[in-house]
Amino acid sequence: MKRYLITSIIILILLSGCASAAAPSADYAIMEEGFAAAPAMEMVEVESIDNSTSRKTSESTVEGAQQERLVIKNADLSITVDNPEAKLAVISALARSMGGHVVSSNTYQSYANSGARVPEGNITIRVPSQNLDAALEKIKENTEEVNYENVSGEDVTDQFVDLQSRLKAKKAAEEKMLEIMSQATTTEETLAVYSQLQFIQSDIEVLTGQINYYERSAAMSSISISVIATEKSKPIEIGGWELGETASKAVQNLIDYLQGFVRFLINFFIFLLPVLVTLFLPFYLVFLGIRAILRKRREKKIVKEKVE
Repeated sequence: MKRYLITSIIILILLSGCASAAAPSADYAIMEEGFAAAPAMEMVEVESIDNSTSRKTSESTVEGAQQERLVIKNADLSITVDNPEAKLAVISALARSMGGHVVSSNTYQSYANSGARVPEGNITIRVPSQNLDAALEKIKENTEEVNYENVSGEDVTDQFVDLQSRLKAKKAAEEKMLEIMSQATTTEETLAVYSQLQFIQSDIEVLTGQINYYERSAAMSSISISVIATEKSKPIEIGGWELGETASKAVQNLIDYLQGFVRFLINFFIFLLPVLVTLFLPFYLVFLGIRAILRKRREKKIVKEKVE
């Protein structure tokens, strides 16, 4: 009975390893330690496992070809409106009316070129992917300007089909492990099977989470909107002269000057100053030596004149 149980466990582990390319290498190390004393399998049994695995792989390939394409679509845009706070409320209501929800929303105070405080905001919503285009059109209604708009899509069909195939294989392995564990007659056999069962169930949880993530992301598209006040985008104009543009150029010129000045100081203290010191230091030392010699001679001459 024990020989049959251990042999069945080895067959099941090999089948699980062939069906799932993502199985951790640590599993195989534990398998080798736990079942090193098990007898070798017959060639007929191994061939049967390989044929079964090949059939499952072929079935998975066919399923992948027939699988409806799974595409994750997201969008982000920036719009200019007269009343950002009111527009944020409209977008929130739009998301709920389309069967979606608001992920995040925030408003803050900014300053226009005239110096006036104006509100701005950002909002991220999720709507059913089939309603993405309709939602974008609704959001762009009654806006002064669409500053930019970007819609992206990612096809995750292959990854999704692969995850489903691996999950199916893991669940089959789990059922077989539970069956074998129910037939165990000793504590040692039960613990050996339970250890492998834990690894399989952990993989099942990870695969299930990844599949759910892809399904949710494909079903609900994310839209991120930046809402800017019209007043902020208007330059200051007096008598046809746009002061905002002139002020912007002046600020940019000041920034360029400060950047150049800082670069000069950095080059001077890090490069030029050490070079100048190394070049002129020897000459300065020679000068000090010559001056000291001349001073001593002068002193001796003065002393000699006094003595005479």
